[in-house]
Amino acid sequence: MRPRFDGPRPPRSTTFTAFGLASETEPLAPGLHIVATPIGNLRDVTIRALATLAAADAVLAEDTRVTRTLLAHYGITTPLVAYHEHSGETVRERVVARLREGEALALVSDAGTPLVSDPGYKLVQAAIEAGIAITPVPGPSAVTTALVAAGLPTDRFFFEGFLPQKAGARRNRLEALAGVPGTLVLFESPHRLPEMLADAAAVLGPERPAAVTRELTKLYETVRRDTLGSLADRFGGEGPPKGEIVVVIGAAPATERATDGDAALDAALRAALERHSIKDAASLVADETGQPRRLVYARALALAREAGG
Repeated sequence: MRPRFDGPRPPRSTTFTAFGLASETEPLAPGLHIVATPIGNLRDVTIRALATLAAADAVLAEDTRVTRTLLAHYGITTPLVAYHEHSGETVRERVVARLREGEALALVSDAGTPLVSDPGYKLVQAAIEAGIAITPVPGPSAVTTALVAAGLPTDRFFFEGFLPQKAGARRNRLEALAGVPGTLVLFESPHRLPEMLADAAAVLGPERPAAVTRELTKLYETVRRDTLGSLADRFGGEGPPKGEIVVVIGAAPATERATDGDAALDAALRAALERHSIKDAASLVADETGQPRRLVYARALALAREAGG
């Protein structure tokens, strides 16, 4: 039975069990606590996260079944309340009302850090507007875990999340990402991985270094490192893998990047866009300037958006 937002709540234990020892929690400050949870291996949770989850008045969970497994593993009995992408304004208002009353609520996602490719930001915005304290409780993240496992540069990276599902929109988005001067980190569903890799190889170039990480921190964790072209061929032949997928793609070589500050390129594109489609304008300017076609196309898309095209 789902806990109610109103009415008396029965007494409960505010302890958790870790390393075989039961620990009593300290009172939690009122407000919304954003708690990172394991992305697979339950032992990756932090002591502070456990203490927060045990002491909170309720845990707002993306999927209460998933979070219940984590809480039960550590002997935590805090009530669970569903909060996910389908939760509407009414649900947010009820949560904010509880926060206004001085409750301490913990927000978690199914795995990793809330708000990263997750709907929790709407609740955080509402809480901030209501003057509620926001407390981050950092911990696991699939983004950084995949990044450090890939063996690609980590000084600059761009998290894209999920690419569009349809091929045309996906390729357009990849074109826009082509000139990003940093490592790309993307989420992808297993059944779409082969076609996404094929599109990435075609748009970004087959020689770009990349890694496909699967089931990070879990028993069957695997990391495949190769060029985009080789990975596309491999997964195209094998078919979709199983499990959670994060793809990491190396940045374009500096000599291939079309930057926002290239005034001559922008001027040429603006002139071409007055007479041609984005695709044709990019093709003409790429031929004229000698710059890589995919990067010129990405800049043409950006200029068209700025102009409202």
